[in-house]
Amino acid sequence: MIEFQAPTPADKAWVDELLALGNLRGCDYNFTNLFVWQKAYRFELARMGNFLLIRLRGRTGNSYMYPAGSGDIAAAVRALEADAAERGEPLRLVCLTPPQMAELEEFFPGRFTCTADRDGYDYLYDIDRLADLGGKKLHAKRNHIHRFVENNPTWAYEEITPASLPECLEMDQEWYRRSLQREGEVEERDLGDEGIALRAAMEHYEELGLEGGLIRVYGEVVAFTIGDRLSADTYDVHFEKAYGELQGAYAMINREFARWVREHHPEIKYLNREDDMGVPGLRKAKESYYPDLLVEKHTAILQKA
Repeated sequence: MIEFQAPTPADKAWVDELLALGNLRGCDYNFTNLFVWQKAYRFELARMGNFLLIRLRGRTGNSYMYPAGSGDIAAAVRALEADAAERGEPLRLVCLTPPQMAELEEFFPGRFTCTADRDGYDYLYDIDRLADLGGKKLHAKRNHIHRFVENNPTWAYEEITPASLPECLEMDQEWYRRSLQREGEVEERDLGDEGIALRAAMEHYEELGLEGGLIRVYGEVVAFTIGDRLSADTYDVHFEKAYGELQGAYAMINREFARWVREHHPEIKYLNREDDMGVPGLRKAKESYYPDLLVEKHTAILQKA
């Protein structure tokens, strides 16, 4: 049986090394997400040569992610097959992209049944489009920002620092309170896990190498966002909060952070704004920016011989 362990901040260096070998754009292959969401999904990690092995418990039960790294992928999958068998479980691989499914079929023809997980698809956007908001499709976003500037002439953007993290946490608590008062805008079932993840990210902000920005109006934090680098050309936006009653606040923090990332990470081509969890309002919001790419994800279950 593989000796999986729950991730700690001390694991970041070796995990990042293996993730860099895989160079994947899906937000699941990011150490911050593996660490801050571990209470929700029970993430556990192990190393096998130059592969990162990940075990978790998701919506469909105990599962594994497709090995990330480099080397003999068939051997790595067989190791997961043996581990699952020792635990008396079927081998279930989650978050597979189409190229990974093709590779799996190449080495294990006809042995896996795959189904799409549309709620888990990641939304990727060209960073220049989000930073500049050019073109007819994003005209409405530009209008929202104009209204925000007109209504909030004192607005200011700044980088998040350890000193301003408590203010962001206070803003999140107030956002949560206001959101629950607006029926249908937020699904309460998702807020508990996200709240735990956000607090873990803030508690280990520097250890995780996180970066973020906030917007103030009359000195008060009204929006903030947090992210970190995901792959060679993709940056992951983990959290984004803004007061919904401030027209354009979401559009503004989105644009300002895209501009900050572009300036500080010129190699980045895409912003991964993660999935919509199947929440209709969240899906509508992400689609309103017209994603340039979707990271498709599927579940593969090993069939009995």
